[in-house]
Amino acid sequence: MITPDDLRAIAAWSRDLTQPEFEEARRGVSFRIYGKGSNICHVGDRLESWTGVAEGLVKMSTTSKTGKSATLAGMRAGAWFGEGTVIKAEPRRYELVALRETRLALMRRSTFMWLFEHSAAFNRFLVHQFNERLAQFIAIAETDRTLDSTARLARNLAWLFNPTLYPGQDRTLVVSQEELGLLAGMSRQIANQGLAKLEALGLLEVGHGSVTIRDLERLARYEG
Repeated sequence: MITPDDLRAIAAWSRDLTQPEFEEARRGVSFRIYGKGSNICHVGDRLESWTGVAEGLVKMSTTSKTGKSATLAGMRAGAWFGEGTVIKAEPRRYELVALRETRLALMRRSTFMWLFEHSAAFNRFLVHQFNERLAQFIAIAETDRTLDSTARLARNLAWLFNPTLYPGQDRTLVVSQEELGLLAGMSRQIANQGLAKLEALGLLEVGHGSVTIRDLERLARYEG
């Protein structure tokens, strides 16, 4: 069982729970660490826990029958995902890879379902989460078909700062250009060129191993 401060730090949704709901959530969460490059799960695996990123960076992707891989989302610390899979008790439909050493918070299914059935605050969070994820995946389908590499990079970066999915997070993310390339499905060199274009437009600032967002609204709407 994790401490109250740990749960509040990694799960913004927990701050709106009643005290009994908060304690139930706390009893159901444990941690697991994955090394850089580790497969967290494959398509068809049964990961029986609702999952949060406590530390690190995770890539969600799929691979077609022809072997083509497509990134669905990148998830930084503060992200919680897999609620649909947990509710339906079905195998995972995507792959998860730790892009750096990553610590995941795992909430057992029985705890998740108790909150789902008893907590109004938890259900409000899930509704907002579902809406934002749906918008994200629709946008991914659009960007893959219509936008160039710099615009795809801009959209992927903007999602990592989405205020609904990552409430209370600051505008700086420790991330390498290699990691950004993996998240956006492009080489490190192409990602570097895209970052330079976006920085020249005043949308972000590239630091040593970090990116600071200067204009999130324009970054999210950038089309090249």
